[in-house]
Amino acid sequence: MERSLQHPFVARIVDALATRVAIDATARQDSRLAAVAAVMRVVDGEPELLFIKRSEHEGDPWSGHMAFPGGRREPGDADLQQTAVRETLEELALDLTLGRVVGRLDDLAPRNPVLPPIIIRPFVAIVSPDVTFVPSREVAATFWVPLTVLRHEETRADHEMIINGVRARFPGFRVGEHIVWGLTERIVQQLLSLLEP
Repeated sequence: MERSLQHPFVARIVDALATRVAIDATARQDSRLAAVAAVMRVVDGEPELLFIKRSEHEGDPWSGHMAFPGGRREPGDADLQQTAVRETLEELALDLTLGRVVGRLDDLAPRNPVLPPIIIRPFVAIVSPDVTFVPSREVAATFWVPLTVLRHEETRADHEMIINGVRARFPGFRVGEHIVWGLTERIVQQLLSLLEP
């Protein structure tokens, strides 16, 4: 894994996370706290980012979405980083403590008022290139996507949906036949911005 940390893209992200001050969101009284893990590895000299496709569950506002592993903070979690580590272990049987959590990005909250009031703290983790995992029933599929692909303009795509009878378009990234959009797209944008000169 130490070789992965020396890759120029990964080193730039690690250095940027070490020097920047992440922005904490202001919680409402009814806000729930959650955390996700943007997990990276380097395979054949190529940094890749792990996405999951959430399983379909009735009543889940993020059902079937492309996402990062993560979930709500539980009372036993010491902090939100532990939430991200625990949720990644539960959803993928992937132990981030065998890799390295290298920092965090800015907190995010849904912009759509019909979604639950939740604050999400994204963490960035690096794992070894030969890492294996076993998705739980919460995860329908997993995807490793090279950062160079995500940085390419041709990967950009819009997600369209009807909200209150009005067609809305959201920026996103195309991953195979899926679109990464919403909160996850905003996290990817934060991560990619760390690679800018």
